[in-house]
Amino acid sequence: MLANIHIARAKLISRIMRVVCVGCAVLIVGTLTLITGYLLAIGIHSLNWSFFVNLPQDNPPGMRNSIEGTIILVALASLVGIPMGMLAGVHLSEYESNSRLASPVRFVADVLAGVPSIVVGILGYELLVVPAGTYSGWAGALALAFIMIPIVARTTEEMLRLVPGSYREASIALGATKARTIVSVVIPSATGSIVTGAMLAVARVAGETAPLLFTAVGSPYVVHNPSKPFPSLTLRIYELSNEPSPEARAQAWSGILVLIALIFVVNLGVRYFTRPRRTHR
Repeated sequence: MLANIHIARAKLISRIMRVVCVGCAVLIVGTLTLITGYLLAIGIHSLNWSFFVNLPQDNPPGMRNSIEGTIILVALASLVGIPMGMLAGVHLSEYESNSRLASPVRFVADVLAGVPSIVVGILGYELLVVPAGTYSGWAGALALAFIMIPIVARTTEEMLRLVPGSYREASIALGATKARTIVSVVIPSATGSIVTGAMLAVARVAGETAPLLFTAVGSPYVVHNPSKPFPSLTLRIYELSNEPSPEARAQAWSGILVLIALIFVVNLGVRYFTRPRRTHR
């Protein structure tokens, strides 16, 4: 009789937790749907061909320079931040997992991941802009990369630690070196999770404004030389949101919609090309 009571209680708790989990999932998806729908309802009216091909000083004004600038800045930041973060995560997971140095490094990475972006902007200004004597896209990209590195490093480390140790042991038993094991066995086993962490970092920096206010500073022109002041979609949205004109504010909402769409497309593309391939026999 007592055993039946325990079984019934366990089943009840299991059902309750399942309902709670489903409710949380529906809440998250519903919130995302509401936000996306709200942005579509407000920002879609200002989206037209001129929005993507015209410059801010044209009539009607557009955001071509800002869109191109954001893509270039995020690409440059990713070229620096993702490899450095992955290498740091691999080192922590595979070489220094139990050393005295690992714990302080993890702590520092966690602290850096939570540092307000405006602090990163001020540091970028003092360390990059002041010595160079000018604002530039390089300074903006490096400031964004600084934000990416701890996020990618901690995500990579955690994902690699989930790879079973038997994989490493089997590879080494077959004669592979530790480096070959990491490159050929460990990292491929966690590729999907590592890519997810990298995309989280990309999404984080793509929406940053404060670091670019102190480093790239923006430009009303199309700029492809990162040595000059560089335009950004987030900077342009910030400028338009402070304008009293309803048309400017509407264009700011359209810029937010385009920014989210860019992040969405990048995530879909990366997930498509990194998905597990099925082999047909």
